[in-house]
Amino acid sequence: MTDFSKIIEKAKELEKKMKESQETIKKIEVEGKSGGDLVKIKLNGDGEMVSIEIDDKLLKEQKNIIEDLIKAAHNNARSSLKSKTTEEISKSAGNFGIPGFKWPL
Repeated sequence: MTDFSKIIEKAKELEKKMKESQETIKKIEVEGKSGGDLVKIKLNGDGEMVSIEIDDKLLKEQKNIIEDLIKAAHNNARSSLKSKTTEEISKSAGNFGIPGFKWPL
């Protein structure tokens, strides 16, 4: 087998692993929290909001405080999603020696 054939074979193997990772990522669900769990937001692997929970105690607060806590919970969930997706992609790409590979979220 020539070196070029090996490269093509590895590329096909990487493509297969990446497709598997993409399917796994779609199934990921993460939760972001803020305000001592007064706001909870769940995102799926595509970054879509699945649910939002706001504790009744928080509804007595000013609107801008509620908005800030929602943003903080969302940012917390996105950060968690980014970590999980990067971890999943690294499992696939790591076997192929792709240094510095980062998932673009």
